[in-house]
Amino acid sequence: MTHNNMGWNFDNSYARLPERFFESAEPTQVSSPKKVLFNKQLAEDLGLDIDELQTEKGTAVFAGNTLPKGAQPIAQAYAGHQFGNFTMLGDGRAVMLGEQIKQDGARKDIQLKGSGRTPFSRGGDGRATLGPMLREYIISEAMHALGIPTNRSLAVVTTGESVMREIELPGAVLTRVADSHLRIGTFEYAARWGTEKELRELADYAINRHYPDIEDNPDQYLTFFREVVKRQAELIADWQLVGFIHGVMNTDNMTISGQTIDYGPCAFMDKYDPATVFSSIDVQGRYAYQNQPGIGQWNLARFAETLLPLLHEKQEHAINQAKEILGEYKDFYDDHWIAGMRKKLGLLDKEEHDEVLIQDLLDIMEDTDADFTNTFRALTLDIPEKTSMHGTEAFTDWFQSWQERLSRQEKSKDEVHQLMKRSNPNVIPRNHLVEEALEAAVQKGDFTLTERLIEVLSSPYAYTDKQEPYTELPEPSDRPFQTYCGT
Repeated sequence: MTHNNMGWNFDNSYARLPERFFESAEPTQVSSPKKVLFNKQLAEDLGLDIDELQTEKGTAVFAGNTLPKGAQPIAQAYAGHQFGNFTMLGDGRAVMLGEQIKQDGARKDIQLKGSGRTPFSRGGDGRATLGPMLREYIISEAMHALGIPTNRSLAVVTTGESVMREIELPGAVLTRVADSHLRIGTFEYAARWGTEKELRELADYAINRHYPDIEDNPDQYLTFFREVVKRQAELIADWQLVGFIHGVMNTDNMTISGQTIDYGPCAFMDKYDPATVFSSIDVQGRYAYQNQPGIGQWNLARFAETLLPLLHEKQEHAINQAKEILGEYKDFYDDHWIAGMRKKLGLLDKEEHDEVLIQDLLDIMEDTDADFTNTFRALTLDIPEKTSMHGTEAFTDWFQSWQERLSRQEKSKDEVHQLMKRSNPNVIPRNHLVEEALEAAVQKGDFTLTERLIEVLSSPYAYTDKQEPYTELPEPSDRPFQTYCGT
């Protein structure tokens, strides 16, 4: 393709699974691709040639117009429970080029999202519009910077073609990088339409790829289930700790690796309200902020059902084993969440009443419409008067209890301060800032706001002066903020 292949070093292990798990799918050519975002730091980490990728030849790869050497483009098959209802799915607008093998031997999926129809498109055009692709880039990179496991974004190109949704919108393709795209829904698909042999091959593949240290374990499938339960519990606790709302926690959007995937109608909460829903399609509030931990467990129960034939030949025994591990989910979640909340409040040791202290603060935040991120920011910067809770009797009492709690630990004020700074982001991708950036890009072709926002969000714990304007709250609005799936 080029004299140095731009640093691509592909292997295609997923395509060596039984053919049931994928279909060949070439990306559709686009007329005049133009690179609008490129993640140099990620490209470097992947061992790619940054200069070459910024030429027209690089843009052609990100658009799907040229395949890099070694790529084997496929669309993955999977199923899923969408809003509780089971359905056959598969990559309807994404094509996996292959797995980039990094210098350290790590394997990363390289996927084009919005690259045209596949055998799983079910009547859709397989295209993506610019706004949602930019949103996924901004938010996935912000999540990475926050230290939360996530797929990442390598590039966005516009296609030079419009896509019809309610109105004509500019088309775009996102290059997504993930530890893998194996989902709970992949296992649901295998359990429903595959043989037991194929299900076992899929499980062995997932273990080898994500949990290699358990391969020789005599109870490896049970241990595998426990590992996935633990990672998902900790991931969702991480979301809760920063006020992130995924918006569409269907089983096809929950990964086996424990990474956040599929940034459709997602957003970060401004004022603390556990019932917050952002997705326009979630009319019942199934995926509200407060429901995310429980939905995580529900999804893992669906995963457990797929693994039963591998756990034990007697189904009843297998069910009991799975139930026992599923019962550990809440402990994994609670332990991780409470540990995270302690850090947010500068608590370096444990006391039994910490949970009450934490819950009392959240209750006061809810009662006073306090901003989630800025409340912890104000406590970190020692400016409690900057919160909407300030002046209320409840907050005054709480603040005193917190100060007394801090005084009982051995650590210096500076150590407490540093811990809080590392645990409470100064900036998050606030909805009004994201929307403003997307609007300028989509309506005017102006990407400066998007680029600036990405830069500020790349070091959320830095507490710099440059971040100051990005911490301000939006003007009060009469209408609730909503996001859309982009399909």
